[in-house]
Amino acid sequence: MITDFKEIQHSALELDENRRAELAKKLIDSLDQQYDDDIEQAWIDEIKRRKAEIKSGVVTPVSGLEVHEAARELLKK
Repeated sequence: MITDFKEIQHSALELDENRRAELAKKLIDSLDQQYDDDIEQAWIDEIKRRKAEIKSGVVTPVSGLEVHEAARELLKK
């Protein structure tokens, strides 16, 4: 059994690109399992609030492209 971090790292880096990506996803997913239910609910509430603002016309969505262009213009000044 491989137990040394450097051995694990070396073995992982020798994998092909698809297998490394699969391993990376599994490792990241294992970290994401530790979430707070209150935070999860807060995000759900925020999404619902924003969706309602868009549907009611209070807020007009702006594309990411437009945001990036505006940011570039601001940085030029």
